[in-house]
Amino acid sequence: MAAMAQDDEVGDERRTPERLPKAFYALYYGAGACLFPFVPLYYDQIGLNGDQIGLLAGIPSAMVLIGGALWGGLADATGRHRTVLLLAIGGSIALSQLLPHLSVFFWLIPLVFFMAFFMSPIVPLVDHSVIEMLGGRRARYGKVRMWGAVGWGTVGPLVGWVVERSHLDWAFRSYGLLMALCLLVVVYLPAHAAAPQEPLRGRLREILSDRRWHLFLLLAFTGGVGLGFAHHYLFLYMDELGASRAVMGWALSVATLSELVAFALAERAMQRWGARTLLVVGLLASALRLLAYSLATEPLHALCVQLLHGPSFALMWMAGVSWANRIAPPGTGATAQSLFGGVNFGLGGTAAALAGGVLLERIGAAAMYKWGALSVLVGLVVYGVAERAVGRVEEA
Repeated sequence: MAAMAQDDEVGDERRTPERLPKAFYALYYGAGACLFPFVPLYYDQIGLNGDQIGLLAGIPSAMVLIGGALWGGLADATGRHRTVLLLAIGGSIALSQLLPHLSVFFWLIPLVFFMAFFMSPIVPLVDHSVIEMLGGRRARYGKVRMWGAVGWGTVGPLVGWVVERSHLDWAFRSYGLLMALCLLVVVYLPAHAAAPQEPLRGRLREILSDRRWHLFLLLAFTGGVGLGFAHHYLFLYMDELGASRAVMGWALSVATLSELVAFALAERAMQRWGARTLLVVGLLASALRLLAYSLATEPLHALCVQLLHGPSFALMWMAGVSWANRIAPPGTGATAQSLFGGVNFGLGGTAAALAGGVLLERIGAAAMYKWGALSVLVGLVVYGVAERAVGRVEEA
């Protein structure tokens, strides 16, 4: 009986700290469902063309790498991870509320730039804190992170319904409200506190001198390209297919369903096959997803394709976070996670946003998705050739 009571206490200790990260992920990605899919619709509504939309969509992706590395380096250098996280969230809230009040392309560029700068470190810093909090139970990261999918899928249809019956401005207001709740959670969120480390340049040099990072970041970039094509232009494509705002919201819920399943299975899959295999599987699913989008002829088809979101995103993200943590030098956790997210969402997402905007304007969304699928497959081929040349990367 004593042993059982002790086990119960251990279980409570394991579950209790996880509640706050779960709440944060649910609120943060719920806020994301209010903002990110609807921003391209706002750009289209104010009369921007495909090239302009592509440029604005590429700015946040680029800032994930630049801003994420700077903020992550600052957090590691000072040991003040929570302070940096609070500042980043506060800045993103304030700037996001200005976005629906601007309709001139020239003024949107600096606003989107600074908004993206403040958003860039949020996920890497929280991911780093959660990984450190879990300690020897890091394989449970997927079970914690899956609450982000719950938030995304729950809020998506609600905000779509609200926007359908009112105005697009409500998407931005809802984002601000949920991010304000994130601020409250962060105050109590267990934050990893480490002794100040050497300057950012030295840590990046140490990380990038490790050849394991070279092939890992190639896969991260390829995955970011696939996700960028899928995410930046989905609602514009669904609008072409005749989907209502409410149906667009349900597209987020369908994606969430597959993401929940993928995250739930990720722990066992990681233990059995390792991070490298999961990354490759995720990229193959991403190529299939983009090809399927290109063949859709009505909104229902796009909803069905959303079921591939889980394999193409959740498996890749779970594997990437784990791999980055495994091969990061001591004391560089936030920097490593920022580098992974920056190359994935940053470089990869920027490439997809810019190329997608040009292709959307000139050949249409369906053909754009075909080119996106091809680019992911080319990235996998390049990875295979590079791996043969330098040797297989150690499993994470």
